[in-house]
Amino acid sequence: MRFLSALMLPVAAALLAACGDSPHEPVSMESVEEDGVLRVATRNGATTYYLNRHEQPSGPEYDLVHEFAEAQGWDVEWTMHESTAAVIEALEKGTAHLAASGLTHRPSRNERFTQGPAHSEVTEQLVCHREGRPLPRLPEDIAGFEIRVTASSSYVETLNELAAEHEGITFSTSDRTTEVLLSQVAEQQFDCTVADSNIVQLTRRHWPHLEVAMNLTQGQNLGWYLPAGADELAGSAREWMNSRAGDEAITAMENKYYSYIGEFDFVDLRALNRRIEKRLPQYREYFIQAEEKTGMPAELLAALAYQESHWDPDAVSPTGVRGIMMLTRRTAGSLGVENRLDPVQAIDGGARYLADRHARLPETIPEPDRTFLALASYNIGRGHLLDARQLARDLDRNPDSWEQMRQVLPLKADKRYYPSTRYGYARGYEPVHYVQRIRNYRDVISKEFK
Repeated sequence: MRFLSALMLPVAAALLAACGDSPHEPVSMESVEEDGVLRVATRNGATTYYLNRHEQPSGPEYDLVHEFAEAQGWDVEWTMHESTAAVIEALEKGTAHLAASGLTHRPSRNERFTQGPAHSEVTEQLVCHREGRPLPRLPEDIAGFEIRVTASSSYVETLNELAAEHEGITFSTSDRTTEVLLSQVAEQQFDCTVADSNIVQLTRRHWPHLEVAMNLTQGQNLGWYLPAGADELAGSAREWMNSRAGDEAITAMENKYYSYIGEFDFVDLRALNRRIEKRLPQYREYFIQAEEKTGMPAELLAALAYQESHWDPDAVSPTGVRGIMMLTRRTAGSLGVENRLDPVQAIDGGARYLADRHARLPETIPEPDRTFLALASYNIGRGHLLDARQLARDLDRNPDSWEQMRQVLPLKADKRYYPSTRYGYARGYEPVHYVQRIRNYRDVISKEFK
């Protein structure tokens, strides 16, 4: 449960300070314009709102609401609720102008509340533990499985509809969040639960024994809701979400939280979670010391080291790179690392090398793009990265944007482009996958550095 307490359930005091926990009197929609404060109900979770390692608010819903409110010139007052049911209750009582909590747009909710704009599409999935009895692959196979879902969720309606069509399907509801229920399935406390595909995508990396047994719905819109009658504010939200600014905010949100995750790899993630328990504790303090020395985040360095060597200090590649950070002899020499197989020296040297790659990039490049480009430089070399940045300019792409550079870097392996570059051919697709994997590993590892 450490993942839940670290990633999705940050310290209560910090959350209450950020969001407030006292109930409001019913709000009027006019008060948004009058007070300049948008009151938003949400719940704590990786797909909604949480505090990151710097105790700064983060999350897909947080980012979108922040951009919307900023465009209107409003401040945001967040109220944290423990469950979807509590968010729905806040809408019912009219104590929030807006609910941004990963709510699926459904006809039953549209009858009770004012539908706001949608920002994502998800599928409801039946998720079970992959070991034990054969998993249900068709709705008629669900009968006999113990299923538990969060109360007042769209999953309740979905299962009720299935139960009306197929005999023997039963389930219970819980006031626990979907993320908690997924962890309980992983611990085999009961058979299955139902979750939105974006929640499954993020959560499964931490509990690789979770398996999607089947999709229960087609694609459904995920978005905001407002109290009944809040048509004007809903119209403003839809207008912004459908604008260029809204489209850019959605794209940025998807790139930041989801796009890098890729296909689920059970074997890889099971191995990672095992090594977090068995290997990482031996080196954790070295990564923290390296962060203190270089400013490079400890969990980023740990993810980089895992990508390079799976935290094996004796690792040796066919090309001659060695150690937990897989340094070349030349790089190690330039950093004063005398023994690449000494994890203390290697982690310190690798951190200093990444910090150097980071420092050599223009200060105008925003984060996190600058860190991603620094990682690409660590992998492919600074010269090839500079070539790719120039290619980006030649192709009228933004060399400071990782999302655009991840499309340009593979051109270093394309004979139509690399002959015109200073450093020539390089396997430019490798740093794209390299950065993607490190970002994925970092998310899983980060709970160990809270």
